[in-house]
Amino acid sequence: MPTLDDAQRAHAQAVLAALRARVAARGGWIGFDEYLEVVLYTPGLGYYSAGAAKFGAAGDFITAPELSPLFGACVARACAPLLAGGGEILELGAGSGALAESLLLRLAELDALPTRYGILEVSADLRERQCARLAALPPELRARLHWLDALPPRPLRGLILANEVADALPFQCFTATASGYAERGVTLDADGKPCWAARPAAPALQSELAALSVSLPAPLATGYRGEVCLRLRAWLRGLADSLESGAVLLFDYGLGRSELYHRQRDDGTLRCHYRHRAHDDPFWHPGLQDITAWVDFTRLAAAAADAGLQVAGYCTQTAFLLGAGIDVELARGGDALGRARRAGEAQRLLLPGEMGETFKALLLTRGADAAPALRAAFSVQDLRRLL
Repeated sequence: MPTLDDAQRAHAQAVLAALRARVAARGGWIGFDEYLEVVLYTPGLGYYSAGAAKFGAAGDFITAPELSPLFGACVARACAPLLAGGGEILELGAGSGALAESLLLRLAELDALPTRYGILEVSADLRERQCARLAALPPELRARLHWLDALPPRPLRGLILANEVADALPFQCFTATASGYAERGVTLDADGKPCWAARPAAPALQSELAALSVSLPAPLATGYRGEVCLRLRAWLRGLADSLESGAVLLFDYGLGRSELYHRQRDDGTLRCHYRHRAHDDPFWHPGLQDITAWVDFTRLAAAAADAGLQVAGYCTQTAFLLGAGIDVELARGGDALGRARRAGEAQRLLLPGEMGETFKALLLTRGADAAPALRAAFSVQDLRRLL
């Protein structure tokens, strides 16, 4: 791992102090989801709330919109029919603003601009970076932008967009035991550093995990370790309540339940990211690294159905981009050097060894016109049978 400078070490120590206070207040143990609340979201200290670079070459990881404007252009082509008659876009967790930038520019060329483009961003630092980046847009596009602190008070008509948001929700860790399930949480060692500590799962979590195990082709074996994000249900309900008619379009890395909890993944999918290095130690300098787990798309789809949304499409990122016309975007003008650069970017977006199959696209709709409008982008592949 890269050597930390004095400022980084001081920041990690400040986060650690906040964590120690939380653990002490809870009697010496907290669930892993609460640990994530502290190290990722504490205002001014948490990973998503502090000022360090997170995206791109200077950050810890790269997202599809950061990698290439081709991604945003394809999303624009996919949703243009939905927006052609008017409508809004709400983007959740807009990162650096790269997706909003490329999406608005391409929608303008397609004559399908939204009446409003809202960005729901809980990080003051990221909101500031988004504002700085999007200030360079033409005035007619900037005028459509506005930022929100919470989901809108009135349901919108149009598109709700979330790229790599579901994986950032705090999740719980568990182990299957001979007598039920243990929740893997966090305590402090003799040196005051965070470490794993398990205790019998609370009845609600026991019930949830038992139901999960029964739903699998083969039940979770003793010793299996994994993650479960129970907050997905409430999160999806909030999105459904914010949509009068239109679509919710989600991109994230993950799998359907039977694949995600397969016995070959008996150590879970928890991953940490720092300066483009991936590892599995969530206690390495708290507050300086991203901590995520793969998304259970079956749980997302079930939550959507319970909230009154139709699961209208589910496919790999590769299939979505092909259906949305990435070949057309690649052929659009420019000199030879620009075309060669776009071709390289497209490979990283499409290839199985890069982002192509690890990332999935999920389309949720409300209203008779929403599914047909976006159907072309999901015409190459239908993986809903795996949900």
